[in-house]
Amino acid sequence: IAAGYLVRWMTSWNVPRWLAGLMPVVLMPLLGSLVIGLLMFLLLGRPLAAISEGLESWLNGMTGSSIIVLGVVLGLMMCFDLGGPVNKAAYAFAVAGLSIDDEASLRIMAAVMAAGMVPPLAMALASTVLRPRLFSEAERENGKAAWLLGSAFISEGAIPFAAADPLRVIPSMMAGGAVTGALVMAFDVTLSAPHGGFLVFFAITNFLWFVLAIVAGAIVGAVLVVLAKELFGKRPATREPEPTPVAA
Repeated sequence: IAAGYLVRWMTSWNVPRWLAGLMPVVLMPLLGSLVIGLLMFLLLGRPLAAISEGLESWLNGMTGSSIIVLGVVLGLMMCFDLGGPVNKAAYAFAVAGLSIDDEASLRIMAAVMAAGMVPPLAMALASTVLRPRLFSEAERENGKAAWLLGSAFISEGAIPFAAADPLRVIPSMMAGGAVTGALVMAFDVTLSAPHGGFLVFFAITNFLWFVLAIVAGAIVGAVLVVLAKELFGKRPATREPEPTPVAA
């Protein structure tokens, strides 16, 4: 968010004509990365690291409890901020478990990866198949790309939808991710690769159950976001008919 506002401010700068062509391709990315990088290093790095470590410790404390409950929690975390600190904490927790190489750790890895695929696939389903009319033309185009992004475990494919309508999109995606995480655990699916998507099918056991869990979560997320938009979305303003002029 800070990077977006910074770049927006830089676009208002009055620069010489010979420098204007370099602004979007060189200067804005360079200055933006430098300023935000320093901000992260000096101010935000330690608090975010502490939050991430706290979340990982909390997850470690849950490993002795019900594995399905852990799947639900991981699914919620993966879909909460779509690549943000909470998402990355769940991912780091799963990757760290690969060093143990036991079945429980591999099931955790599978749950994290499957849940991370749900948001873009759910939004693709909602915006291109279930109710395209509820989405703008740009969102429908993003929905087409989200099929591929979701299949490759790129959760960020759902960010345009979440940014435009967070109160309806994010809770729906979290519900879908929770369903997928729980089903992956229940179906005893394992994943031995630190990445997701259908490209790592060779590292997944019970692959058909893995796919079924993702499909179920995507359907739940898509149906919920459609219902949320239809029931609680903004209604287009209706224009009252103009009075017909009466001839004198």
